[in-house]
Amino acid sequence: QVQLVESGGGLVQAGGSLRLSCTSSGRTLSSYAMGWFRQAPGKEREFVAAISWTGGNTNYADFVKGRFTISRDNVKKTVYLQMNNLKPEDTAVYYCAGRPVITNKYDAWGQGTQVTVSS
Repeated sequence: QVQLVESGGGLVQAGGSLRLSCTSSGRTLSSYAMGWFRQAPGKEREFVAAISWTGGNTNYADFVKGRFTISRDNVKKTVYLQMNNLKPEDTAVYYCAGRPVITNKYDAWGQGTQVTVSS
């Protein structure tokens, strides 16, 4: 199992950008599909974006399409979430998660990083 650490969160004004990073502190991520999820106060955790282990396939929640981009660098054992044109409703704790190809279930989670978008 991998140990995931997110970084890059912070406070930004509406319309601004942030780039989140998720790095494995241990084993390689090359056999994992990776995803980003978020949870706002009082709400359920929701899917944001995912990327295949090769990086060749991505998918996004409708509410971030055209604004967020997920990418990965398997050499650096890091997955990124570039967030542009941020909106106050994007305010949440963002989590990265790993899904082993062999099980196809998310079984590794980071501790989360707070993103706050002011209006």
